[in-house]
Amino acid sequence: MPAAALAVRVAAVLLLLARGGSGSAPGEFVLSGFASGNVTTSGAAVVTSSGLLQLTNATNEVFGHGFYPVPLRFKDASSTPRSFSTTFVFAMVPRHDDAHGHGIAFALAPSPTVPGAVAGKNLGLFNTSDDTGKARSGVVAVELDTAKDEEFSDINDNHVGIDVNSLVSVSSAPAAYVDAGSLVNISLVSGEPLQAWVEYDGASMRLEVTVAPARKPRPAVPLVSSIVNLSSAVADDTYVGFTAANGAASTSHYVLGWSFRLGDGRATDLDASKLPPVPSSKKKTSRLNLVTLSLVVVVALLLASVAVAALVVRHRRFAEEQEDWEIQYGPHRISYKDLHAATRGFRDAIGQGGFGRVYHGVLQRPVNAEVAVKKVSHDSRQGLREFVSEIASMSRLRHRNLVQLLGYCRRRGELVLVYDYMVNGSLDRHLFDAGKPALSWEQRGKIVRDVAAGLLYLHEGWEQVVVHRDIKSANVLLDADMNGKLSDFGLARLYDHGSNPQTTHVIGTLGYLAPEMSKTGKATTSTDVFAFGAFLLEVACGRRPMERDDDLDSPGLVDLVLECWKAGRIVEARDKRIGKCDEADVELVLKLGLLCSHPDPRCRPSMRQAVQMLEGAAPVPETPPKDLASNSRLFYGYSESFDEFATMFPATSEVTSVTTQPSSSHSTGEGQQVSSEQITNV
Repeated sequence: MPAAALAVRVAAVLLLLARGGSGSAPGEFVLSGFASGNVTTSGAAVVTSSGLLQLTNATNEVFGHGFYPVPLRFKDASSTPRSFSTTFVFAMVPRHDDAHGHGIAFALAPSPTVPGAVAGKNLGLFNTSDDTGKARSGVVAVELDTAKDEEFSDINDNHVGIDVNSLVSVSSAPAAYVDAGSLVNISLVSGEPLQAWVEYDGASMRLEVTVAPARKPRPAVPLVSSIVNLSSAVADDTYVGFTAANGAASTSHYVLGWSFRLGDGRATDLDASKLPPVPSSKKKTSRLNLVTLSLVVVVALLLASVAVAALVVRHRRFAEEQEDWEIQYGPHRISYKDLHAATRGFRDAIGQGGFGRVYHGVLQRPVNAEVAVKKVSHDSRQGLREFVSEIASMSRLRHRNLVQLLGYCRRRGELVLVYDYMVNGSLDRHLFDAGKPALSWEQRGKIVRDVAAGLLYLHEGWEQVVVHRDIKSANVLLDADMNGKLSDFGLARLYDHGSNPQTTHVIGTLGYLAPEMSKTGKATTSTDVFAFGAFLLEVACGRRPMERDDDLDSPGLVDLVLECWKAGRIVEARDKRIGKCDEADVELVLKLGLLCSHPDPRCRPSMRQAVQMLEGAAPVPETPPKDLASNSRLFYGYSESFDEFATMFPATSEVTSVTTQPSSSHSTGEGQQVSSEQITNV
């Protein structure tokens, strides 16, 4: 070993002993709280000023590592595995009550940074997309997992498992402990401190894991156990520590204290009174606020009893519709009174879309939050219960490239939907408003990739497939940093449920509707891909797929770009206002736009393939497909002569199951929306 490296390791050990790591043998320490020298952090992990090891914060799609800075040898000179014992106190504080990150793992790993690992379900330990973590990765972990992933055969979303070079646990059990002979379930994401004990006997090769609430005595019976041969499972020099990860939702993961012993005997017990406190859970704060608010309301009603008549008049002004079946959706409901105040009486209009007018507002509770409030007319009561249920479901969709649906209110034949406010408005205004400066290609390229990521999440990243059905620049909103976010996903379902049995119609906008919609009336992930192709051409060319005054004989945007491609000058189809740009990237976006606009759905890529092409991980076609011939075929049928082009991508069967429902046609205020048949995604 080089002298410099040896000196660094010796210094690290001495520093650990000086800052609270104590023990009589190498590889033994007790940390009642952490300092910067106690642990090597990477990713989102930090050591807080109070002495907590915070592995992740309230940020989505991140992971954090905290490892003992010196590698240890878990096998002797004859490759016989050595015993070890450890105990640690941890806490997981979710940002939202109904959504949280992916948990904590205690890990033995060949590196304190675990190169190649990713966040989300991979727990910052593996990367299943490129086989990292398979074969001989040198990782043995105890996962305290708070998400159920079918890919890894997880038993539930609150379990403890033993992992050996894979996220498919060799042994797992729901989180619980034995108390007085009975098994007591515990929640790993309660926000309360919990304690875990991990014991490994080198002679028998048995690994045992026990968990219990902090300050509880150690249970006599372990929760899970398994035979693990550390001599073949881990590297000669192995690091020991913790990792945690967030996915589409976030949790703050903490380790409060850690005791470890390499060799025979048990790790020293932790003194709970010396551990740093866990930051207050938002859940507790919300409950406290609710109790306080309830007391204030009671007192206010008593004091205002003399003004009953005035209160009745005021109540009528802000009367809402609420039925018994809506009680279960209470957390997603925002009072009309609050929305009326937030929007200054619905006077701050900021847009008019196909589904209703949009207002800017500032909600005073729980904090001064800027929101966009959309009023959607809905005279029919048919299917309203199903749609409100879907609102509650869609509010759980969380992705950095989706506009967050915060809640709803129902009043006098109206639905009022509340979203996060996007300060830079809709993309179409930046593309077509002469009063706004032209977007650079760097901005446009970033926006189309943002939209692609959001659409891929809707198609593949959630527990259900969500078909957007109206992708266009008007439904792409821009935040303060000009990041693109898809809005109005699933909103067309309102008109599905409120249908009239005499007529049927398709929700969408001319120029973005896939040709098969006129035949089947069924929206699928492939029809979304078609609309995404039109959107790509719209952004790159600065022109709508079909203008209001276009007739069927005039060349459409697809035809114009296709002719440029055939002539070997496809980049000339770009928006002339862009100026100097990365022409190779413009060419990629234009070609992908044409590919997604193919009239035959079997020849279109999936959104995963489209994202791979945008990231440069897959090639785009070098020659134009023959079947992209004329604008008229895009709406009245498509050619069957696609043999040459169909071999580029495998046929996909990834579509959403649908149920056709009759409905009345719906007139819109933005774009050119048409009516022929309406469907509901199931």
